[in-house]
Parts: sequence; structure tokens; C-alpha cells
Amino acid sequence: MTNTNITNEQLTTNKKVFDIHKRIFNFVISVLKLTKLLPKTQQNLVFINQITRSVTSIGANDQEADGSSSRKEFVRSLTIVKKETKETNYWLKIIFEMNPGYNEQMKSLIQEGQEIEAIISSIIQKSKVSWLIDIGWLLIGVGYWRLIYFEI
Repeated sequence: MTNTNITNEQLTTNKKVFDIHKRIFNFVISVLKLTKLLPKTQQNLVFINQITRSVTSIGANDQEADGSSSRKEFVRSLTIVKKETKETNYWLKIIFEMNPGYNEQMKSLIQEGQEIEAIISSIIQKSKVSWLIDIGWLLIGVGYWRLIYFEI
């Protein structure tokens, strides 16, 4: 039996995890661990509160997308994941600028957040295109080929 747990070390040693759910989970945990390390200044408490909300929403909505029962529900949940990832990336950059002593630790988190955002965006786009193709084939079957030409 192989160990499927992913460590923070794997994130920082350029060993990429290809399961997006595991990458998101590890990203969430890494960001939450970072919030524990930050000095509890008045500014940082605001940043910690905001980033905790956005990063945990990424994981929760990813799980919701994974359990979706329709393509529409899947795309809707992943769209929320994308928005929350963008927000988390924003807060990471703010924390990076306001806490220079943590810059080295944060560079890999910022990069991972940007990569997750790009992957999620790609999945959403491919899901939408796939849906149009499915609808297109359905419409061809009933003789509406002109609609497909304009849809695709």
C-alpha cells in the first residue's frame, strides 16, 4: 500500500502533485500553517481572518464540485473555487509585502496559488467547451446544425 499523503516538503522541492484535490488540500493546509506563524499585529489579524475564510472556501467548494451531480453544478462550484483562489492569492501578496521576514516561505505558496488558479481556469474552460460540443452533437441529431455553427 502506498502512502498518498502529500507533505509541504513535496510542494517546496518541485515534486508536483497532479491530483488537483490533493494540491488544493495541501495548499489550504500550508496557508493555514502560515497564518499561525505570522505576528499577531492588528493588520495581520485582518489579513489572517480574510485569508482563512477565502482559503478554506477553496477546499470546501472543490469538494462540492467533486461531488456535483451535473455539469452546471460542477462548473458553478469550480467558478467559486477560482474566485476564492484569486482572493487568496491577493491576500498572500498583501501578507508577503507587509511581512518581509516571511518572504522565502511565501514564494512557493504564491506560486502554488497561481498554478492552482490556472489549472482551475483550464478545467472550467474545458468543461464549458465540452458542454457546447455535447449540445452540438445533440442538435445535429435533430437537425439544427446551423445553431451549432454559431454556438461553437
